[in-house]
Amino acid sequence: MANYLVFSALGLYIMLLVIFARTRSNGDNNAFFRAGRRSPWLLVAFGMIGASISGVSLVSVPGWVHQNGMTYIQMCLGFFAGYVVIAFLLLPLYYRLRLTSIYGYLAERFGRRSHLTGACFFLLSKLTGAAARLFLTCTVLHEMAVRPLGLPFAFTVGVVLLAIYLYTRRGGIENIVRTDALQTFCLLLATGCIVWAVSTRLDSPAGIVETISQSPMGKMFCWDASSTQFFLRQFINGMFITIVMNGLDQDMMQKNLTCVSLRAAQKNMCLYGLCILPVNLLFLALGVLLYTFAAQQGMALPEAGDRLLPMLVGSGALGTFVVFPFTIGITAAALSSADSAMTSLTTSICVDILRIEQDGVGQERALRTRHRVHVAVALAFALCIAVFHIAGSGTIIDTIYRLAGYTYGPLLGLFCFGLLTGRRACDSAVPFVAIVSPIACAALDYLAPLLWNYCFSYELLLLNAALTFLGLLVTSRRK
Repeated sequence: MANYLVFSALGLYIMLLVIFARTRSNGDNNAFFRAGRRSPWLLVAFGMIGASISGVSLVSVPGWVHQNGMTYIQMCLGFFAGYVVIAFLLLPLYYRLRLTSIYGYLAERFGRRSHLTGACFFLLSKLTGAAARLFLTCTVLHEMAVRPLGLPFAFTVGVVLLAIYLYTRRGGIENIVRTDALQTFCLLLATGCIVWAVSTRLDSPAGIVETISQSPMGKMFCWDASSTQFFLRQFINGMFITIVMNGLDQDMMQKNLTCVSLRAAQKNMCLYGLCILPVNLLFLALGVLLYTFAAQQGMALPEAGDRLLPMLVGSGALGTFVVFPFTIGITAAALSSADSAMTSLTTSICVDILRIEQDGVGQERALRTRHRVHVAVALAFALCIAVFHIAGSGTIIDTIYRLAGYTYGPLLGLFCFGLLTGRRACDSAVPFVAIVSPIACAALDYLAPLLWNYCFSYELLLLNAALTFLGLLVTSRRK
C-alpha cells in the first residue's frame, strides 16, 4: 500500500511540475541566466524559502532536537540579520554593476585570477552542498519505494537527476522562479500535515505548544558561554553563514538578480528573511513531537537523527496517510534545492570560466556550450552522490555547515577585503592564499582541542575568512 502511495504522490507532483515548468521563452541564454530581469519579487521570495531549506530541513532539522533541543532557532535569528546585510550592502553592489554572475565583482576589483578563484570555490561549495542534500532525499525515496522493487540506488539517483535536467534544460532560472514557488507550497503543506498526524497520535492530553514547552528538548536559548550552543556564538555563526551561503552564493543571488529593480530585490530579501524563522520553528516543533511520540511507543531510535522521520513514516507508525504528503514534501524540497543549484553551476561555468557572454562568441555557439555544460553538471552531481553513498553520512545539515566553513571561507575573505579596504590585492597571489587558508584552518581545527581545550563549531567559517583576509592584506599594495 505504501509503495502505491509513494508512486501516486510522485506522479501527481511531476504532473504539476511539468505544468508549472512550461516556458514561454525561446530558451535563449538571457532567459536561462537572468529570466529577462522581470520576475515578480513576491514570487521570488516565496520560492526561495523552498530552495534554501531543502529536503534536509524536513528530515535533518527535526532530528537535531534530540541532542541540541530547539537551540537551532538561535542561528535562525542570526539568519535574519544576515539577510539584512545582503539586502542593503551586497545587492546594491550587484545591481550597480549589472552582474549576471556575482563573481564578476572580483574581476572588477582585483583581476581575472581572483575572478576564477571565487568562481571555483563557489563551484566546489555548491556542488558538494547540493549533492549532500540530494543524496539524503534520494536515500529516503529509495528506501521507501524503489529498493523493495529490487532496483539499485543508482536507478533512483538517475531518475531524479534526469527529471531535474529535463525541466531546467530550456528555461533555466526563468522556470525555476515559478517551480520553486510550487515546491515551497508543497513542502509547507506536507510539513503541516505531518505535524497534525503526529500530534493526533501523542498519548498526551496537552496540545502541541504544551507538549513542546514541557519537553526537555523544547529549550530554545543557551546562555552558557562555554557551550557550542551559546546564543551569541550561534547568532553570529548564523549571520555569517547566511551572508556566504546566500549573499556570496550565485545560486541564491541569481534569483534576486532576476527582479526588475534593486528595490524589488531588497523587498524580496527582507520578506524571505522574515519567513525563514517561523518555517524553521515548525521543523523544530515537529522534531520534538516525533521524539516524544517515539519515546511513548518505546521505539528504538535510529543512530542518525536524519533517519527518524523516514523511519516513522515508512513503518506506518504515523498512519498510511502520512506517506503521501511526506513523499510530495521531500521530493519538492529536493528538486527545489537541486534544480537551482544545477542552473547556477551552469551559469557560473559558462559566464565566469568559459566567458560565453564576451564579445566574439556567437549566440548559437554560446547556446551549444551552455547545453553541454548543463549535461556535465548533472553528471558531476551523480558522481558526488556516489561518493556520499560510499562514504556514508551523519547528520547531513551539520555536514553541510561544516563544509561551508572550508569552501565559503575564502569567498567571504575575498569579498570583505574588496569591500572594507581600499588596497589592491596581488591578483596572482589570490589563488595561493585561498588554497592555503582552508588548509591552515583544518590544522587549527585539529590542534585546538589538544592545545587549548576548545572545539570549533561553525565559526570555522570566520576563522577561514580571517586567514584569507590576512593573506590578502600581506600580499596587497595600496590602490
